[in-house]
Amino acid sequence: MLFERATICGVGLIGGSLAGALRNLELAREVVGFDRSLSHLRFALKKGLIDKATRSCKEAARRADIVVLATPVLAMPSVLSSLVEHLPQGAVVTDVGSVKAWVVRALEPVVQPRLSFVPAHPLAGKEIFGPQGAEPKLFQGARVVITPCASSHEPALALVETMWRRIGAKVERMKPESHDELLARASHLPQLVASALALSVGRRTIDGRRAMTYGAGGLRDTTRLALSESTMWRDICLANQKAILAALDEYQEALREFRLTIERSDEGRLEKLFEESRKLRSLLK
Repeated sequence: MLFERATICGVGLIGGSLAGALRNLELAREVVGFDRSLSHLRFALKKGLIDKATRSCKEAARRADIVVLATPVLAMPSVLSSLVEHLPQGAVVTDVGSVKAWVVRALEPVVQPRLSFVPAHPLAGKEIFGPQGAEPKLFQGARVVITPCASSHEPALALVETMWRRIGAKVERMKPESHDELLARASHLPQLVASALALSVGRRTIDGRRAMTYGAGGLRDTTRLALSESTMWRDICLANQKAILAALDEYQEALREFRLTIERSDEGRLEKLFEESRKLRSLLK
């Protein structure tokens, strides 16, 4: 057992899955869910993801050994501010946000010297959001990136990494800025591409027939991410704006290369582009 009391702020897909993992593996004696949504808390309790539910900041922070911020990233500073004065000496604060440099800049001034802050990001998820989609085994075999900052005291770092390893994840450390550059391309860009494709196809009607309704497996697979939670992705785009804009520029360049090749009816070049993309896609295991 790693914690006497673990508080999960936001019992949606990621927070709920982490809460369920801590509880199932008996890594915490008590798992407390803190959420503004009463229906989310009730569902998490009914599903057995948490031991106790609260919407009280004071109760959520009381006696907590670790607090996990699993809210949309732009909400994290206000959530932590509401909890910080009630947290006990030596409590560890961590998060599961998909953006790290912004989170470090925003949260470090809120974290008091008597606390530790360990920024983290589990690279796991799916398009079903809320506690309804939570799975305690979601993180088994997943990569978790830890991005230490000045408030990441070594014992707290070791504790958070141990937690994720005990859950079954593969842990690595990285600079916050490197994380954001990588994830802008490997995670944030695919979301934008899927959402833009859904807009492009879904808005088009030809002879009274909506194009989206004629899609099969290919369209279904490539637009799956468009079903993801809009609030979470709004915050990610705003918090990682610079890296995402650079990733979009690179993607537009690749699209432009395809467009010019098709426009020129360049059979050989077109086949090479498809073959190169096929080989690069094979790197994703």
